[in-house]
Amino acid sequence: MVFASAVTSTAHATPTGPPVLRFAPSPNGRLHLGHAYSALTTSRLADALGGTFLLRIEDIDLGRTRRDNIDAIFADLSWLGLKWPEPVLLQSTRFDAYKAAAQSLRTRGLIYPCAATRADRTAAFGELAAKDPDGAPRYRPICRQDIRRFSSVCTADDPEIAWRLDMEKAITAVAKNTPLTITTWDGADSYDTRKADPAIWGDPVIIRKDTPASYHLAVVIDDAYQKVTHVTRGTDLEPATDLHRLLQALLGLPSPAYHHHGLLRADDGRKLAKSHGDTSLGQLRANGVTRAELLSAVGL
Repeated sequence: MVFASAVTSTAHATPTGPPVLRFAPSPNGRLHLGHAYSALTTSRLADALGGTFLLRIEDIDLGRTRRDNIDAIFADLSWLGLKWPEPVLLQSTRFDAYKAAAQSLRTRGLIYPCAATRADRTAAFGELAAKDPDGAPRYRPICRQDIRRFSSVCTADDPEIAWRLDMEKAITAVAKNTPLTITTWDGADSYDTRKADPAIWGDPVIIRKDTPASYHLAVVIDDAYQKVTHVTRGTDLEPATDLHRLLQALLGLPSPAYHHHGLLRADDGRKLAKSHGDTSLGQLRANGVTRAELLSAVGL
């Protein structure tokens, strides 16, 4: 693993090496039809490439992780007919790697401590503020005036402090090299590039208050660790790719090719979600739905 002290080349490159793809659910709820579609799509694309399909459990949110949900993920995916190499990587075993990456960013002054609460952010930015891709006010550095004070009194793992990426500094660091681009892939044999625009995220949280990483940091570290060459995920995560590409450049990590597939939606048009209580794969199975019927339902 390379956590570069100087940014490496940011130029586009078609993935090399044996193809590796992954499906990486979070065990904070049960899988639903949308997850089935994503997992099956990823597995089929791995087969088409003659590559490996990995399963990874993204359980950095220890407060919401449940062992029975992890067991249910294994059962649901096995029911779908999917197979993967063992052992399955649990992100909860990778905290030391995330801390090392964060320290590299911290040493170079690319992240800063932030104690602002949700109420602080709402008061500072208001409802009319520009939004990041997750719908939150695009964070501007209201805490930067306190950086020196925070840096002298807080520790790297202080549970009251989050650490945000200084987007302006980060973009300046990568701009010294070739333009920051994202390799896109059509799911077949065509590759292209587009310009990355990580500034749409403002100053995003890189280390959460309750765990030594955010989703964004953990996913780029583990994709590199597992030698993932092609990432397939829903279009709802496409904007995250701009931030992930920036983090890869800052940390000297390889960048996979990205394919973002369409989403299955409920009858009212919204994205299927665990938080909305959409019917789980386990419930469908218990109700007598067969694998063939499920494949037909998701169009595969």
